[in-house]
Amino acid sequence: MMRIPEDYLERVYAGVLGKLVGVYLGRPIEGWSHARIMRTLGPIAYYVHERLGRPLVVTDDDISGTFTFVRALEDHGVSPDLSAEEIGKTWLNSIVGGRSTLWWGGNGNSTEHTAWLNLKHGIEAPASGAIATNGKTIAEQIGAQIFIDGWALVAPGQPHLAARLAEQAARVSHDGEAVFAAKLWAAMEAAAFNTADVDQLLETGLSVIPADSRIARLIGDVRRWRGENADWQATRQAIENHYGYDKYPGICHVVPNHALMIMAILYAPDDFARAQTIVNTAGWDTDCNAGNVGCLMGIMLGLEGLDAGPDWRGPLADRLLISSADGGNAVNDAVRVSYHLADLGLRLAGRDGIEPPKDGARFHFSLPGSVQGFRPQKGAETRVRLSNEPFAGARALAIRYKALAEGQPAAVTTPTFAPPEVGVMDIYQLMATPLLSPGQHLKARLVAPASNRGTVAARLRLSVYDEDGRLRDVDGTPVGLPPGTAKTLGWRVPSFDGQPIGAVGIALGANTSGVEGEVLLYYLRWDGSPDVVLRRPPGRSDFWHRAWVNAVDSFSDRFAESFRISQARDEGMIIHGTRDWTDYRVQTECVLHLGDYGGVALRVQGLRRYYGVRVTRENRLEIVRVRDEEVKVLASTPFDLALEKRMQVIASAVGNIIRARVDDVDIEARDESELAFRDGGIGLVIASGALSADFVAVSPP
Repeated sequence: MMRIPEDYLERVYAGVLGKLVGVYLGRPIEGWSHARIMRTLGPIAYYVHERLGRPLVVTDDDISGTFTFVRALEDHGVSPDLSAEEIGKTWLNSIVGGRSTLWWGGNGNSTEHTAWLNLKHGIEAPASGAIATNGKTIAEQIGAQIFIDGWALVAPGQPHLAARLAEQAARVSHDGEAVFAAKLWAAMEAAAFNTADVDQLLETGLSVIPADSRIARLIGDVRRWRGENADWQATRQAIENHYGYDKYPGICHVVPNHALMIMAILYAPDDFARAQTIVNTAGWDTDCNAGNVGCLMGIMLGLEGLDAGPDWRGPLADRLLISSADGGNAVNDAVRVSYHLADLGLRLAGRDGIEPPKDGARFHFSLPGSVQGFRPQKGAETRVRLSNEPFAGARALAIRYKALAEGQPAAVTTPTFAPPEVGVMDIYQLMATPLLSPGQHLKARLVAPASNRGTVAARLRLSVYDEDGRLRDVDGTPVGLPPGTAKTLGWRVPSFDGQPIGAVGIALGANTSGVEGEVLLYYLRWDGSPDVVLRRPPGRSDFWHRAWVNAVDSFSDRFAESFRISQARDEGMIIHGTRDWTDYRVQTECVLHLGDYGGVALRVQGLRRYYGVRVTRENRLEIVRVRDEEVKVLASTPFDLALEKRMQVIASAVGNIIRARVDDVDIEARDESELAFRDGGIGLVIASGALSADFVAVSPP
């Protein structure tokens, strides 16, 4: 067994936060030169997004790739022997071509795009990323390095294991010096759980790569320049002179950027904020470089090191976005991601995984300083503030309010779907589905300390997209909380005519003036199957359309039907729902206009992991299990298919039984194998043709 640090979970959390801070700090100036940064902004000492008119939390490949590819451990077994081929399969299951996760810069331009195309065309990893396949320039760009943090976070104190996993992941898309850089940085991050000595970390990293590699040689040079120059800018200039972008072909080569990362940790070995200033002010691929540096220093220095400088965590509020085919994983937070990674790390070490806090509540605030995306609603900032506080042997979110008066509530919410600013996020598209659906049971535990002044009225709040694409608030029944009491608020989420729920939270109000104090939010959760009819709602808003992961050539909203999907060749699907969904029933009326097959998907866990109920051009009705490259027909029966004819479809997944009725034909399959799917969302599937439906209803079985 590995020796797991006692503070492992908190150090993972610090590493995840460090990654997020670095990425979001560097994202607005990605690709800028050092000279442009100094001329336009000066040294980067804090977030600059507002100065440049951009949102802070955006979709970014560094975050999406890092926290998507590590899920290969779930897909293929939590094992140190995970292979590049298996991670490549996770790419194909998780990445929506041309839309999610990666920079889609073109074949031969973007390394990851090129590798994904290779995988799609049957070139398995590691050949998909090899120099022999793609050439040296493509293979040695920066991407392998920027995605490796997750592999180190699941291998605490095990640098050789972290390097091995990082190498397998890197070789899906990269080769040569790019792989060496990824291995070295992963080894350093894994070792950082046990030491804060940067020189020792560098020696550990160098031990896993060839001594004559260019990465090893540049580290020697940067260390020497650090000894010669007290000013980091002199070393930055030396890096540009010897390892600058002009020396290496391609749009974003790993070598120049790796040198800047090494420089940052040598000049600020114990100062998170200063390291971020150095690596961001230095320029080039700022979000990638700052994200890797931030993760390393977060692991090394812990939450205390992260909190020693400016307030990085306040504006961030734990928020992150992960764009992949698993839309239910998109709107996320650092606490959930950290628990997931630490659970994988413990299991990889041969130990039991982490018991979910507070009986699996979605929001439990169990890590110091965590707020899990909760922030005051606009207009309530002066009346309420948030903090994470110890409570009853655990932790809770303290909602402190002052001078509440009738008609002036104080509300705090956390996102459950794509934010309104999603339309202005450049480069990287967000694939997301709502986390919370009508029919589910929402519950929150609130505690009012005895020191409060007056009774506060608390209610659950939903922010729902309206017909104009704006969020409007819908509140549950108020419950009085006198000082010294605790109550559980409950609400069955109502239907909103197909509009998605954008946020959930707590609204506090008073019937008299002068009510002050705090309410502790111990947990907020939802349970149960959805009970929702998905269709085009009235109005101009397109958020109902965005609520589906779009993995087809055309998902049009210009036809009379709500859903019209078309795929030129092979298979495509649109996906809705989350992995919280287990047993449910789906009903729709669909039309196969053209195609090899089409129908509905159940328990969808990506593009290549689901159960399908489909009708085929061979006049068969089938239940299939799709798992990576294997399509297993679990049941099949004759069915007279007629193109352009509306079909009544009812399908359900309950336990290990999949049932369906299409028109008057029944079919059933039982999957008791180890490959069975236990949870996942729903989808509409089409192969080489077009399919439409006016509604899709999901309900308890």
